[in-house]
Amino acid sequence: MPTRLLLSLIVLFGLVVGPPAVAATPDSGYLFAYFTGEGTADGEQIYFAASRGDDPLAWDELNGGRPVLTSALGDRGVRDPFLLRSPDGRKFYLLATDLRMHGNGDWDQVQRTGSRSIMVWESADLVHWSAQRSALVSPPTAGNTWAPEAYWNAATGSYVVFWASKLYAENDPQHLGDSYNRMMYATTTDFVHFSEARVWNDPGYSVIDSTVIASDGVYHRFTKDERNPSSSTPCSKFVLQERSADLLAPSWDFVADCIGKGAIRRGEGPTVFKANTGDKWYLFIDEFGGRGYVPFETTDLTSGNWTMSPAFDLPTSPRHGTVLPLTPAEHHRLHRTLR
Repeated sequence: MPTRLLLSLIVLFGLVVGPPAVAATPDSGYLFAYFTGEGTADGEQIYFAASRGDDPLAWDELNGGRPVLTSALGDRGVRDPFLLRSPDGRKFYLLATDLRMHGNGDWDQVQRTGSRSIMVWESADLVHWSAQRSALVSPPTAGNTWAPEAYWNAATGSYVVFWASKLYAENDPQHLGDSYNRMMYATTTDFVHFSEARVWNDPGYSVIDSTVIASDGVYHRFTKDERNPSSSTPCSKFVLQERSADLLAPSWDFVADCIGKGAIRRGEGPTVFKANTGDKWYLFIDEFGGRGYVPFETTDLTSGNWTMSPAFDLPTSPRHGTVLPLTPAEHHRLHRTLR
């Protein structure tokens, strides 16, 4: 079918088309990209782990437990790595926050005068990576650019890149006023050239760390409620789930909030993925200030009901990152070359 006709059908019928599915076999697996925190000098760099076989709850650290990618640009620290596969399956992109908090600790200042860029790497095989590049995506009114992720939008033939920023008034160039984080987005076809940034999700209070997965023509978005906890906001500092048939809709339908409450003290940095085999989805939530990532699972993505996995063996101190399903060849290559 010609590409133009296919895109027309996608727009007409609202189909959701993502990267090609991984052909699952017992030799399939997963790649976990993450950082380990600001408590050590090299914790804010990119670490990899590979699953043991096709088990998304058992992991082996790669590269001897050392960073696989390190930042030489911007703040020289990278957090919140996000991995995605191109729609033709031939390329991988890794996006990350340009931020180093080791030895800093001033969270207010880095949201007023922090980086407006994201960091980008490319690879054809997940082993050999391009030179790091810095991509300016946020407007001058932004004080920070946190946790960039992207999702392929087949209807427009471009990636939707989204992140969290505090926005300040245009007549406040020093960013001295009050603000809160909202989710922004821009589009790109190459992660080099980006459209003008626009607001994607602004509920009137601070939200960060959105991630998206599509299933049966519906997008499911997971976001951290960043408000300070109070009796009137009992789900603050936890992850909420929404759904929409339109990736760029200004409002989404509520599914669930307080995800993980009772099993974890608080949560952020969700990463969600479908198992290579069977109808099961996994949602890893970063219990920041606690254990790091804790896995949850469900057999019904639409329900909003997530149960903490009963047993798991994750890498050491994994923080906000991504789990990417792999083909058998990709899984074998990572174990062979980066063990």
